[in-house]
Amino acid sequence: MKTGISRRMFMQTTGAAATAAALGAGTAHAARNYKISLAAWSLHRTIGEGEGKTPMLDMPKMSRQEWDIEAIELVNRMLAEHEKSFPDMKPYLDTLAKNAADHKVKILLIMVDGEGNIGGEEKDGREDAVKRHSKWVDIAEYLGCHSIRMNWAGGAQGVEKDPAALDSFVKRSVPHFHKLCEYADTKNINVIIENHGGASSDPAAMEKLVPAVDHPRFGTLPDFGNFPKGVDIYDGIDRLMKFAKAVSAKCHDFDDTTGEETTKDYERLIEIVVDKHKYNGFIGIEYEGERLSEPEGIKRCKALLEKLKG
Repeated sequence: MKTGISRRMFMQTTGAAATAAALGAGTAHAARNYKISLAAWSLHRTIGEGEGKTPMLDMPKMSRQEWDIEAIELVNRMLAEHEKSFPDMKPYLDTLAKNAADHKVKILLIMVDGEGNIGGEEKDGREDAVKRHSKWVDIAEYLGCHSIRMNWAGGAQGVEKDPAALDSFVKRSVPHFHKLCEYADTKNINVIIENHGGASSDPAAMEKLVPAVDHPRFGTLPDFGNFPKGVDIYDGIDRLMKFAKAVSAKCHDFDDTTGEETTKDYERLIEIVVDKHKYNGFIGIEYEGERLSEPEGIKRCKALLEKLKG
């Protein structure tokens, strides 16, 4: 009977210990119990109202039947009746909600674009942005979502690069974000910011904004893409995860042999999101590639996220 351990076993054991130490205590791979959702933007070339397009109302069915995905994330401008008032949208929303229920698909959140700049220079514009986003809070509650995603890019190009301009932008934004969060709290809805360009894609700017708003309903939606050149995406995701209430798995292309995403290290990203920050909510597929079709890109991203669960 042999005693001791082999060199190979020793290396495996010490290597695992080193990895666990680097990621922090209690971050065993087996703890990766996140769930997978699908962002509607992954289908922005497929979904529409014209000839040959798939209506948004069919997205729950597609998500379940094509990829067996249990939850979806909407984009406000991809909803056929997005320009109508909330009451006038109810019949459309009822159909969408029924289709989701019929296919046992959850509607998690709404990504809101084009509804005003909550940190703009004009007070009337900021107040109007709160009002316009409040409509989507109402719709999110109606559909059983947990959040709306907002933008916070900045009215002026490069505001995040000018400390004085950034401080003013934060100062203007805070009371209106807080006002919106107070309203959203009455609806049990979170208000979250994606790194989606400008100041929102600057982790340091977000680290100023979120504590300043100081509301439990306010947080981030870290996206694996959308950082400008020169920003370390892994550091950026790590910093945004401190405030995260959702996560977006941006993907562009995949190795045909290994299945790995070719533009970023998904293993490292999942280590940060799940192992380090203990995130176990939904990670939303957001395919933006050109080489593969949207259905194939979604399929590949889901396979990779499933593999990384272990």
